[in-house]
Amino acid sequence: MGTEDSERRAFRRAWQWATFVAIPGILILLALGSWQVQRLIWKTDLNAFRLERSSSEPVALPSVVEDVDGLLYRPIWLEGAFRHESEMFVGARTHHGRAGYQVITPFERVDGTVVLINRGWIPLEREDAASRAAGQIAGPVRVEGLLVAGNKPGWFTPDNRPDENFWFWVDLESLSARAGIPVQRFLVEAGSAPNPGGYPIGGQSRVELRNEHLQYAIVWYALAVALGVIYVLFQRRRRRDRMA
Repeated sequence: MGTEDSERRAFRRAWQWATFVAIPGILILLALGSWQVQRLIWKTDLNAFRLERSSSEPVALPSVVEDVDGLLYRPIWLEGAFRHESEMFVGARTHHGRAGYQVITPFERVDGTVVLINRGWIPLEREDAASRAAGQIAGPVRVEGLLVAGNKPGWFTPDNRPDENFWFWVDLESLSARAGIPVQRFLVEAGSAPNPGGYPIGGQSRVELRNEHLQYAIVWYALAVALGVIYVLFQRRRRRDRMA
């Protein structure tokens, strides 16, 4: 009897521990999979929204933009002149595998208002404006591009360094301060029209966000199924061992 009682208690403890680990684990994995499905639906709708807006006809940018959200990712055009002496650099940007910067330049419109324009990408060795003098367009010019908002840093994004004229992420407040203009609520990303001399290279807008949530959902659901199968097989084996 003592041996049987010990085996029974050992079996019960094993069953309890397996249940304690497996059931919450399965529920957590299912929840993570469902969360990824929600993210998939959200990002799919967002990408469709952005693509639809970015495919519309360009409109003139109003002198005063009251509804920024209503113009986000819409093609716009504006006329004025660049303040090249105040250009700023957003780093850690690549183009076809090459490292470089994106150049943000204040743009003074004919009505006197100033807008920040991301003119596009330059390689590291072209940071000095003298190395791309042909692209430093002087006088009145028309610019077409997409109206976008700033962005927020990720967990591992380094801090911006405005005192060194270098940014890792688009912080409109500090960029505006560096340019000596009122705080901007949006940025214009220049289109793909080529600049004289080839730089900066426009058309750097990322309209469609990376969307891999379906793969993540499949992984979480597959892990939940695998854990469930392991739990069932474990319980069957314990019962067989007990009956043997």
